[in-house]
Amino acid sequence: MSDTGRWVKVAELREIPEEGVLGVETDDETPIALVRTEGEVFALRDVCSHAEVRLSEGEVEDGTVECWLHGSCFDVRSGAPINPPATRPVPTYDVKIDGDDVLVSLDEKNS
Repeated sequence: MSDTGRWVKVAELREIPEEGVLGVETDDETPIALVRTEGEVFALRDVCSHAEVRLSEGEVEDGTVECWLHGSCFDVRSGAPINPPATRPVPTYDVKIDGDDVLVSLDEKNS
């Protein structure tokens, strides 16, 4: 995780369910899915690359988040699709925890 870029507070840790996901928007209306799994928090663009629906409405399991519409799963670390119909990754963001604050760097790690 790099310390470059613009870090913004997007949530408090207690708001993200264990083995769950929370959808948030930054001040510039960037949709972000905060995924808490295996004791870590990850951030992905909250838009499925296949059908443009919110990933934050899906299920979290084994380090993936599933799109509720067509069932594509995305790796929360890389944003890569695990299964079809999605074929393109979703952008991911660096996350850091400062006390109870969840901060996200708005510089995309992939696109």
